[in-house]
Amino acid sequence: MRRNRLRAAVPVALLAGALAVGVSACGSSNSSSDNSTGSATPSASSTAPLATVPDLSNGVSTAVKLDPSFLSALKSLNLTPGTVGKATLDASTGVVSFPITGGHVTYYKPGGPTEPYVQGIINHDGSGLSLSAGGTTVELTNFTINPGTSILTGDVSANGQSVAKQADLFFLNGSTLQPLQTQGNDAILTGTKVSIYPSAAQLLDKTFNTTAVTPYFPVGVATITIATS
Repeated sequence: MRRNRLRAAVPVALLAGALAVGVSACGSSNSSSDNSTGSATPSASSTAPLATVPDLSNGVSTAVKLDPSFLSALKSLNLTPGTVGKATLDASTGVVSFPITGGHVTYYKPGGPTEPYVQGIINHDGSGLSLSAGGTTVELTNFTINPGTSILTGDVSANGQSVAKQADLFFLNGSTLQPLQTQGNDAILTGTKVSIYPSAAQLLDKTFNTTAVTPYFPVGVATITIATS
């Protein structure tokens, strides 16, 4: 059922403000959270949400312009980046892009009884990033962005063998997020800084026998483009 296109755009704009908070959350390296909700369940005393995007399956993508220091670090470690599934990597611009495949976002009144006040998930199933060196290939796939925790989780495999499901991989710092932009029926959020989550840094160091991957090492700057209708 269609409400109307204008209302669909409203919660996306509100999401921009929430991402800018850059809230850090505690999490293990092997998250067991239920991705059907992507956040804590509101208590009985919670107020009604101010806005909701119930279905993000219209896309479009989360793109990350890779930081030069990240690319230099990969080169120094003889790590070759690549893509998995429907992800794309533009070598000329250093931008890697992952299609949005689904999810939902609900926005509550900031400072009200419901925390976090932005809840939901943004799914990127069937795509991911690979890192290869010396006969070892690590694939990070099926990314899930949780705006309530500012953490991107994903599945991890090494040489085709599963290592972890929906592990905490990247931290999203929205403190430099630019004002919401629109292009047709799409809402565009750019400026969120992406860095390696501590548990992911530890996993990569162990896998590639190095100590060069440090917690919160900068990966790049993200642009999230969401179809509002």
